Amino acid sequence: MFICGRFRFTLDRPLVMGIVNVTPDSFSDGGRSPQQAIEHGLALRAAGADILDIGGESTRPGAAAVSVQAELDRVLPVLEGLRDCGAALSVDTMKTEVMRAALAAGADMINDVRALQAPGALAAVANSDCGLCLMHMRGEPRGMQISPVYKDVVLEVKQYLQAHMETALQAGIARERLVIDPGFGFGKTLEHNISLFQALGQFTQIAPLLAGLSRKSMLGLITGHPVEGRLAASIAAALLAAARGAAILRVHDVGDTVDALKILKVLGDKQ
Repeated sequence: MFICGRFRFTLDRPLVMGIVNVTPDSFSDGGRSPQQAIEHGLALRAAGADILDIGGESTRPGAAAVSVQAELDRVLPVLEGLRDCGAALSVDTMKTEVMRAALAAGADMINDVRALQAPGALAAVANSDCGLCLMHMRGEPRGMQISPVYKDVVLEVKQYLQAHMETALQAGIARERLVIDPGFGFGKTLEHNISLFQALGQFTQIAPLLAGLSRKSMLGLITGHPVEGRLAASIAAALLAAARGAAILRVHDVGDTVDALKILKVLGDKQ
């Protein structure tokens, strides 16, 4: 069971989380304006998204930070516009002020790349029933891909997520509200990402797993394709993650992923 605001997900199948970004560099995954993002979110819901993940600040490597007010101006109108679409609404933010405002506006989930480390973040979410995703990131988005080093990436990421899970539980947050994300591409080389992916089964023993691989640079490094040519790679990665126990797949291409999961369910190995 995953408690996610207004929703109770049984996790008897992988959930599909559609990406709705409201940032200046967003085109295919949201748009520059809140209205474009709302329309994109509605289309993703119609294509089968269970959750919509709304982001007002890019966390791509090298991305510039935005102010609290700018992020609120981007995110809150989209929350309002998608409130009754039938999907759970997640807000992708690492700012405590945005978390509070988003929950007050009806967000069902907070997806935090900093795993609720910002001052006041735990208190901001503890007394709600929102779902929470705790993600691993080494460093900050602006410089996280500058020579990341680990002695044992799987062990270190597991220990980090276990520690932040325990911190959340001690703050009174129910275990059923928590999912984890190993943070593919967030302070990791291709080799680190491959090691983490091959160990996904170990992470599912900690908490339900959210896998965000869609269109990422690791897929480009493997296939040699630019971001607009990574659909097949994204679908393949999503299916492999689902087969390894991922509970939530965070994707751009919702309809294609939903169709692929249907095929996996019917034709997958039942032995």
